[in-house]
Amino acid sequence: VINESQKQQLESVSYSSRYALGLFYEAGTQIDVPWAAQYITDNPCIRFISIDNKKRNIESPEIGPSVVVHTTVTFGSEHLDSDPAEVQQLILSRLERIVPSLPKPASIKCQKWKYSQVTKAVPNCLGHMILHTQPLLICGGDGFTRSNFDGCIDSAMSLAEAVKSHL
Repeated sequence: VINESQKQQLESVSYSSRYALGLFYEAGTQIDVPWAAQYITDNPCIRFISIDNKKRNIESPEIGPSVVVHTTVTFGSEHLDSDPAEVQQLILSRLERIVPSLPKPASIKCQKWKYSQVTKAVPNCLGHMILHTQPLLICGGDGFTRSNFDGCIDSAMSLAEAVKSHL
């Protein structure tokens, strides 16, 4: 469906890798920190921590809190092919140093993002790529702009305009 030039452009996109760790707690568990989210700049493993229900302002006595941890890109790249159980333990040990008051979670989910954020988008792109016109096949997303909210919005607007012009 795609031509060689399009294929080369799509293959030129590169992404960072990282891990996300979710800690899930029983209802009624208190997480005693004075913040809802924290961006960390000086840790080789952890980049971001959030008390997710606080961050989303949906605290409830019926639903337990959850903590979300994102690793640094460097940590993600260095441990991309590591055993997930070992990676989980590494992240937990680093998290304990940052937030020693965290209670023991009821469950934990460690998720590897092989393709986390765009580090190099499709070159010279307007936020989308038309792969085929009959039928219309268009692709878009942050791989055609940049990995942030504005990049996603720019791509969405670009996609909408492209579809509109083919109606």
